[in-house]
Amino acid sequence: MEAGIATVRPRTTNASRVVTVIAVVVPPLGLVSAAGLLWGVAVRPLDLVLLVGFYGLGAVGVTVGFHRHFAHRSFETTPSVRAVLAVLGCMAMQGPLTQWVTDHRKHHALSDREGDPHSPHLHDGVLGGLRGFAHAHISWLFSSKGMERGRDWGRDLYEDRLIRAIDRLYLVWVVLTIGLPFTVGLAWGGPAVGFEAMIWGGLLRIFLFQHATFSVNSICHLFGTRPYRSRDESRNNAVVALFTLGEGWHNNHHAFPSSARHGLGRGQLDLAWLVIRGLELLGLAWNVRRPDPRGLAARQR
Repeated sequence: MEAGIATVRPRTTNASRVVTVIAVVVPPLGLVSAAGLLWGVAVRPLDLVLLVGFYGLGAVGVTVGFHRHFAHRSFETTPSVRAVLAVLGCMAMQGPLTQWVTDHRKHHALSDREGDPHSPHLHDGVLGGLRGFAHAHISWLFSSKGMERGRDWGRDLYEDRLIRAIDRLYLVWVVLTIGLPFTVGLAWGGPAVGFEAMIWGGLLRIFLFQHATFSVNSICHLFGTRPYRSRDESRNNAVVALFTLGEGWHNNHHAFPSSARHGLGRGQLDLAWLVIRGLELLGLAWNVRRPDPRGLAARQR
């Protein structure tokens, strides 16, 4: 097996599979529960506020933190901002930071080739295409997720004491991401309201953002436009971008992976970039990378 394809672990660990099952299966149960609670009952404004609010916080943690800062080092920031972004990313329940980043870095190194943890393009035929989509969207979580948690792809993270500490407390952040909405609802109107808030601001919110993120791996390597040359099948998809704070401008990202800005074209809304730009204006982010006009022109198709 080639050095670039070799893995740190021979298979996904049992602990990782158990956590993944909980993260993938429990939120849909929340969706079913929400449907039961809403049968003939109007949703509370508090539920929607918590759904949108916690969705946004987790999305910022993954898109600005896990992805653009930690995985691609597209900007620098203070230790306190790094800690906040890392914790918020963990609260999205997509795995510990080191696991997310090492898997993602390997994806870029071998995108849509053998060794890519979640490419949809490694199966032949129509049925193979469906298998590839399913693998890229969700089944890779049970087969190739978390196999790269070593120094080849994450030396900078493993040498960071703060990141190691946040990773060790991952299950604490998982409890908080469910417990905080419940606590808000409990304080607002008692146990029943707390349970509803936990469903909407916790489980349902996790379910929605997980599948929005999964769509970057599946939909954005199959459907959309390719304005820039890249070594893979990455594509821009405006619908996915809307629900992932700009991550759906995936061809842009693969063409310029170190760029803190993914929405490079006119009208390409990139809310994660607006967060980074805001941090930059406040003096909390610096060395913010973005492609210059000459670089953009050179890679256009």
